[in-house]
Amino acid sequence: MRHVIALDVGGTGMKAALIGPDGALLHEARRATGRERGADAVVRSILDFAADLRAFGRDHLGESALAAGVAIPGIVDSEEGIAVYASNLGWRDVPLRALLSERLDGIPVALGHDVRTGGLAEGRIGAGREADRFLFVPLGTGIAGAIGIGGAIEAGAHGYAGEIGHCVIRPDGPLCGCGQRGCLEMFASAAAVSRAWAEASGDPDADAADCAKAVESGHPGAIAVWNDAVDALAAGLVTALTLLDPRALIIGGGLAEAGETLFTPLRAAVAERVTFQKVPAIVPAALGDTAGCLGAGLLAWDLIATDSEVTA
Repeated sequence: MRHVIALDVGGTGMKAALIGPDGALLHEARRATGRERGADAVVRSILDFAADLRAFGRDHLGESALAAGVAIPGIVDSEEGIAVYASNLGWRDVPLRALLSERLDGIPVALGHDVRTGGLAEGRIGAGREADRFLFVPLGTGIAGAIGIGGAIEAGAHGYAGEIGHCVIRPDGPLCGCGQRGCLEMFASAAAVSRAWAEASGDPDADAADCAKAVESGHPGAIAVWNDAVDALAAGLVTALTLLDPRALIIGGGLAEAGETLFTPLRAAVAERVTFQKVPAIVPAALGDTAGCLGAGLLAWDLIATDSEVTA
């Protein structure tokens, strides 16, 4: 059966699948990234995992994978196939596409940024499939974004498009890892809510999920923390919709798991801020933590289609 390898590399774990031409998940697997052993060990883990997936396809599906797609965190040069920078993996300028293609006996390999890859899946087969233009914003440890236009993701001239988490919304705010002060992700990421609620509650182990539960039970301190995050997120999203005029804002990541505890006040906060702008649909992501892997599969199938067109 014809299939491709799809691999989503995270800071601590990897999600992988063999995906058929109709998008069917033919095999799924997970494995630790192994970053505690160093950057070179992470690369070896990825290469070994991909090779094992290819062997599984050959043994159980009757043929080897036609291509591979890989989603990774950090800065990616998709055209050159290089992982330029990934702080949580300890990488700089890793030629991952070439390494993988060599390990997989020369099959084509597509490399993509994890959030943009997840956005590709949400746009084609997830929450954005009815929207010709959308912005996908996962709220996790940080905040990034993927700009969807006509079934594709806009990467920008230098591969940095969509970095909404580093829009400055409160210039006098805390220092961000990017070097600016007051970035959106310092207030509205799941990590930011966890920090704020741990401090407010006096429980160093409290996290954003705990804060959401406390909000639902009516805890005044939790409501204050939550409302501050929602206000910051609304400010960032209104900036984005002013620039992009999307049909839909798709919110994913850990914070979105709070459901209407997040979405009801967020929709109201965005509506209160707009003036001339059109308010898009604000909806939860549909694919959860499988988006990156499914998107990597789409990248691989797109690569096969492109190669076929070039050859024809």
